[in-house]
Order: sequence, then C-alpha cells, then structure tokens
Amino acid sequence: MTTPPAAPLRIGLLGTGPWARNTQAPALATHPDVVLSGVWGRRPEAADALAATHGATAYSGDAGVDELLAVSDAVAFALPPDVQAPLAARAAAAGCHLLMDKPIATTVAGAREVAEAADRARVASVVFCTLRFAKETSDWIAEQAGRDGWFTARAQWIGALYAPGADSEYAASPWRRDKGGLWDVGPHALSVLLPVLGDVTELTAARGPADTTHLILRHGSGASSTVTLALAAPPGAVGTEIELRGEAGVATLPGWGDAVGSFRAAVDALLEAVRTGVPHPCDVRFGLRLTELLAEAEAKAGPVPVRS
Repeated sequence: MTTPPAAPLRIGLLGTGPWARNTQAPALATHPDVVLSGVWGRRPEAADALAATHGATAYSGDAGVDELLAVSDAVAFALPPDVQAPLAARAAAAGCHLLMDKPIATTVAGAREVAEAADRARVASVVFCTLRFAKETSDWIAEQAGRDGWFTARAQWIGALYAPGADSEYAASPWRRDKGGLWDVGPHALSVLLPVLGDVTELTAARGPADTTHLILRHGSGASSTVTLALAAPPGAVGTEIELRGEAGVATLPGWGDAVGSFRAAVDALLEAVRTGVPHPCDVRFGLRLTELLAEAEAKAGPVPVRS
C-alpha cells in the first residue's frame, strides 16, 4: 500500500452526470477530511458547471485526465462501467486510490485489468455498493453475517425506469438500457447475499419479461437464494425486498435513504483503507467477483431483448 498522504485527502471526480451531480460531488465537497481536487467530464461545459458549483477546478479531454490525476491522491468515478474501468486502471498506475461505482466493468477482462492495476500499484480501493454503506442496511448486513444457520434467501429488485411516463434522469443511460437490471441492480442484491451466505458456488439464470433476469444461487455456506432483477417493469410491480430465512427465523432488509450520506460513508471506508493498509471487504477484488457472477448469469440467460 502506498504511504497515506497527509489529511485531507485530495479526491478528484471523473464524471458529470446525474449521479455525480446529485450524490458524489456534494458528498466529496462537504466531507471534512477531503478536498475535491477537481472535476473531469467528457463534455467541457458540464465539467465547468459542476466544478463551479463546488468551487473546484474543471478538466476535460484526454490530457485533462492526467492533469486531474496529478493533483489527486484518489479519484471517484461516476461514469459508465466500461468507461470507468480503463480510466481506473490508468488512475491506479498513477498512484491514485480508487472509489469506484458498481459494476466496475461489464466484462470480466475489464474488471480484472482494474484489479490487477490496483494490486500492482498497491493502492486502496472501495466499490460503492450502496447497501454496504447506507447506515441502516450496512448495520443489518453485519448483524446477519454474524449469525449461522441461514437456510435460504429471496431478493427482488424491480424498477420501472423505462415505464411509459417515467422521468428518471438515469433512464437516459445507454448502458443501463443495453444491460438491464442484471448489471445495474444485480450488484446491489449480490453485495448483500455474499457477505451473509458466502460466495456463489453454483448459478442458474433465466430471462423473464422485458429485461427481467431470474437467478438461482447456491452459496458456500450451503444456503440457497433466488434473485429477481428488472428495470423495465410496470409501475405497479416496483419494489425492493431481501429476506433471509434460517435457524434464527426471518430477517428482512430495512429501508434506507440519504444517498449523499451513504457515499460519504464509502469515502470514510476509503480513508480507513488508505490509513491502515487493510483492504476493505467491498474493494476492487470484490467488484471483480461481482462482475464474474454477472457475466456468468448473462451468458446463461442470454442478452436483454432489444426494445422497440
């Protein structure tokens, strides 16, 4: 692990979309132990606007990436996964710690490139799987992971991002439309199930209506789980539930909120990993494992049907 820099940590932000505007930039700009060292965007005008909002310097273009890395100790990403991955490997090679979004890539090769680059450079990394950092859910996951005797679990993450009349900013994301719920919300479900039930040892996948994907998983603990993931459901079908059943009874994932606070907790986790040199459980290697599982599921279920 590289020697931790003197506090505050200088963190640059790559990306200017809605996730960057609504969550990452506000969290970084208000964190007491962080300086927002700059904002990079593929569109100069978007980078200028977001940087100005938070009193930071704007960067754009390929040269701007290197300029931002040069003034940063770490970088946070708010980019499509297959844009994020090569830039993260580049940042690691420049000695920057990584605060990545999920999924870290949509190919195993891309995810592995990032993980190996982080290992070579000995930089710290955290992957922002929201439920692992939101206060309500992170505490619940830790509590359930400390219990033995889980028998089975059921996870459903069903959204209506593409329903008629929906107006979410995230619906404009081409990679979400192409990859569907499996890749967008699948990491969230798996980020809960794996630390509680153990790694996946067997995986079956099948397509349902629209972009729906159904998974049946067997875990290292011997427990099994079922997962249903979708972004294109009708509004009346929307909901998120994760339920565990075992010797301790039935445990249900609590609600959560405060995306900015959750991202700030991920920043805290990166700061701790930088300070101690101890990898965080939700690091780039965990992100690689999620990508491996999602790629296996996609290969077994087939691609998302093309929407007219």
